[in-house]
Amino acid sequence: MSELGLRAGTPVGTSLIDAHAGGVGVMESVAVPDPEAKEDDKEAICHRLVLVCGTSTCHMAVSCSKLFIPGVWGPFWSVSKSLFNVPDLLLSGELVSMIPEYWLTEGGQSATGALIIENHVASPRLANRAASQNISVFELLNKILESMVQDLNSPFLAVLTEDIRVLPDFHGNRSPIADPKAKGVACGLTLDTSEKQLARLYLATVQGIAYGTLVPATLWSIAMPMVTEIDTLLACGGLLKNPLFLQEHVDIVLPRESESVLLGAAILGAVASKKYSSLSDAMKALNAAGPVIHPAKDPKVKKYHDAKYRIFHELYEQQLSHRSIMAQALA
Repeated sequence: MSELGLRAGTPVGTSLIDAHAGGVGVMESVAVPDPEAKEDDKEAICHRLVLVCGTSTCHMAVSCSKLFIPGVWGPFWSVSKSLFNVPDLLLSGELVSMIPEYWLTEGGQSATGALIIENHVASPRLANRAASQNISVFELLNKILESMVQDLNSPFLAVLTEDIRVLPDFHGNRSPIADPKAKGVACGLTLDTSEKQLARLYLATVQGIAYGTLVPATLWSIAMPMVTEIDTLLACGGLLKNPLFLQEHVDIVLPRESESVLLGAAILGAVASKKYSSLSDAMKALNAAGPVIHPAKDPKVKKYHDAKYRIFHELYEQQLSHRSIMAQALA
């Protein structure tokens, strides 16, 4: 107690993992609330999947019932306490898992924002150009892609990666395959060392990350037939600053607050100080939706991504086949 400098009885907000705090800060940020949903409808929040996007990405969903989903972590039960006094906090061994009275399931990708292709020969040159313009490398890459669409008279941006495919498991696969031995794959490489080719590779990587998000979202929907499938995708984190990343993950709802992890921590403090009677009430009061990113209306864009998504799965299946062939050779 003396080390903390706190008096006995001082309310202390329950601590959470950073990604879980992001979930608290964004999960009630629905753009248009369901008019048929009751105010005390506990199921409404169970239809949402939260992406906390940074160096890696966490995919999180909650449910009222216990769900075991292959390749997805959990379910983890959250205790009902949303605040402790100091003696309880020091003596308690309980773990609070995001939202009280719900089961949390969690997936994710081991590397997302960390997947900029720094070892490409054009990367240092590109970084210098970005610095001279006082913008990020991502912003410069996005500009290059936009100019390429105009120069090549491409029907839409995604088509620039027609012959480039990336499986982004460069740090293994966290979910839903849960394969630490998984390797990243870049298919369609040439001797082209230009900045434009790096931009194509970057776009293909972002697409691969988006396809990797679709897999756990689909698994959650399959596992929740008695609840209703995931119908809302919410996101927070540093990658929200990249419009290209967001566009490849549509439909997606962004929070009004840019620092949702900090908002989640502030919500915990607000409940601990009894500003709100429950974490749920505080989330509904302090979460707010920002812009919604919608997909392109051109059906050709969906057809294109459907084809690349099928190839995305094949890349991992081929990797397993190759692994087996080599294991047999070394047996």
